[in-house]
Amino acid sequence: MKKTWLITGASRGLGLEMAKAVLAAGDNVVATGRNPSHVQQALGEHNHLLVQQLDVNDRRSITTAVNAAVERFGRIDVLVNNAGYGHLGFFEETTAEDVKAQFDSNVFGLMDVTRTVLPVMRAAGSGRIFNLSSLAGMRGSAFSSLYCASKFAVEGFSESLAAEVAPFGIKVTIVAPGPFRTDFLSTKSLQVGSSALPDYDAARDKTRATFEERNGKQAGDPVRLAAAMIQLAKHPEPPMRFVAGSAALQIGRQKLAEVDADLDAWQEVSEETDGKYTDTQAWRPANQS
Repeated sequence: MKKTWLITGASRGLGLEMAKAVLAAGDNVVATGRNPSHVQQALGEHNHLLVQQLDVNDRRSITTAVNAAVERFGRIDVLVNNAGYGHLGFFEETTAEDVKAQFDSNVFGLMDVTRTVLPVMRAAGSGRIFNLSSLAGMRGSAFSSLYCASKFAVEGFSESLAAEVAPFGIKVTIVAPGPFRTDFLSTKSLQVGSSALPDYDAARDKTRATFEERNGKQAGDPVRLAAAMIQLAKHPEPPMRFVAGSAALQIGRQKLAEVDADLDAWQEVSEETDGKYTDTQAWRPANQS
């Protein structure tokens, strides 16, 4: 039976490659974007394609797109939360408005789309949700504090959501790509804070020059990542977290080693904070044994 995929941010980058790959595999695609004409132009005409306007910051457009998907195809089997952007800059140079805009698109919009799709999946007793995170969701780095914070939020939300919806046959996977050859480092996907402070000038210039030099030379191939995600969607037990690309694997392992080292180094001090009657089992998360 054909599956129906709903993909946000499908006009370019990974979202576009996902839509192309799913169509080529013979499944139904609901390809969404803020400008549906761009999505349609990029994908062309297909019998099992529905293009819908969807802005993750507009709940009405989310509801309209989800309802149209169900009306056309009867179900939504796979949700790919791909829409979002990166705000770069040193935290002190950002504004409260910058923070809100970053979280509105990358976190709250993702949550709103998920909340709207979940009843459809719950009624069907099955579903797959792919939440696009990033290398920035595993390790914080200078000049990307807002973006990293938003992706850390996506990862925490995804882990919690997975435990909540597992009884309904819905599986959640975090997809954390490393550097991929998309337009992420272009002005289409990237915003840089406009409130520059002189003390950061040298570091800012160096970081931006590094990004510009690396843009277009990333090792990751979005076509191959799209193929990998189709494979994950077919697997009966997909991973909670899929780290894409050799660079992301290396940094992910480094982060795990650093956390493990901190746990070992401070174990004695940590255990000394336990009270006399503490039952460590009582506070273990419900999805862990």
